[in-house]
Amino acid sequence: MLLRFLGAAGTVTGSRYLLTHGDASLLIDCGLFQGVKNVRSRNWKPFPVDAAGISAVVLTHAHLDHSGYLPRLMREGFAGPVWSTSATRELVDILLEDSAHLQEEDARHINRRGYSRHQPAEPLYTSAEARAVMKQFRSTGFDEPVSIGPFVVTFRAAGHILGASSVRIECAGQSITFSGDVGRPNDPVMNAPAPLLDTDWLVVESTYGDRLHPDTDPAAMLADIVSRTAVRGGTVMLPSFAVGRAQALMYLLSRLMDERRIPVLPVFLDSPMAIDVTGVFRHFHTEHRLSAEDCERMRDAVTFTRSPEDSQALADNRYPKVIIAGAGMLNGGRILHQLIAFGGDSRNTVVIAGYQAEGTRGDALLKGARSLRIFGRDVPINCEVARVDGLSAHADYREMLDWLGTLAHAPRRVFVTHGEPVAADSLRQKLEHALGWQAVVPEQGDAFDLD
Repeated sequence: MLLRFLGAAGTVTGSRYLLTHGDASLLIDCGLFQGVKNVRSRNWKPFPVDAAGISAVVLTHAHLDHSGYLPRLMREGFAGPVWSTSATRELVDILLEDSAHLQEEDARHINRRGYSRHQPAEPLYTSAEARAVMKQFRSTGFDEPVSIGPFVVTFRAAGHILGASSVRIECAGQSITFSGDVGRPNDPVMNAPAPLLDTDWLVVESTYGDRLHPDTDPAAMLADIVSRTAVRGGTVMLPSFAVGRAQALMYLLSRLMDERRIPVLPVFLDSPMAIDVTGVFRHFHTEHRLSAEDCERMRDAVTFTRSPEDSQALADNRYPKVIIAGAGMLNGGRILHQLIAFGGDSRNTVVIAGYQAEGTRGDALLKGARSLRIFGRDVPINCEVARVDGLSAHADYREMLDWLGTLAHAPRRVFVTHGEPVAADSLRQKLEHALGWQAVVPEQGDAFDLD
């Protein structure tokens, strides 16, 4: 087998790994490059191999840095099946439609302003292409092997988000496992990742390869923030990712109100995509820790604001409340409208819950910014800026080592990917020193013969 690294090498985005045996090939993950402009520009380059020659795509999970390039790959000629778990398929359907809509909106905006070098500017892919690629999906369950040409593929639960998997592939008497994104053993909502099966080769993510999660109670931190804001008569704004984070916040808030640890306040989910994801979350109840009763209480405690008119009415509402809205790093979405409405009032609070990439508005707030550029104007930030730690859906390096340490035998080699350079190399060193494993951090375009 030949393994090529077409993405997620030297960066924490754009997950794409090509595994070839004879004339057959699998693309494991098909992600968008995200982040700063020079990284995003890779999405517009021709795919480095013939897309029509790829036998199948196998997805570890639904996040766009693992699935978001699929419509573009189809445009370049890929016509094979896309294999995933059932929950991943449902989430990808939601995420690709939203991604395509944003691509189209960006192209229209650029064309109106006339500042593109390309006339007219075009989206990376369209909503029609996002819908079309969903017809190529095939789904299976965890621990149910699927034969794809000479490859036998098994999805194994990885926690993280609904449907997320580590993918083990057997071919020609050898095995290789792709970790995908690995969840945490004590996540408040998601199940712990299943132990790995023995494998000859291992490709492992390193998002938190140089970091430990703080030993804090996010529920207690959230309770303190909401309570003191309510005393001031203010509104709590919770920027949130639509998949996973929004549902965790909904659950924590409903639980805190049930336990009378915070006042009973109106809670609004101001994100159409997060509303759709919540429906998927309730359907796949065996993949998370919440009971049917927990899900119902969570749903009853939250008001969904789907339409733009409802969202605007929320911005005009000056009574104490909690608003969960996208996006998690304040790089778009309805949270920006709510920040314009409430960010200037010292009674209110904006809560940063999770990692904020360098250069995002969330990062600026954590660094003390008292004004943000939003929709072409400077918006004053006089509200409290608070932080809640401990809600990350990624295992830190200690949790990762504990998970990997359940393997009975060391892999022949570990390829450390999907992390910033410092994080990836830090995990490489820990694998070598703590577990005695041979590990390497591949670069973009590297290829390895697995013999």
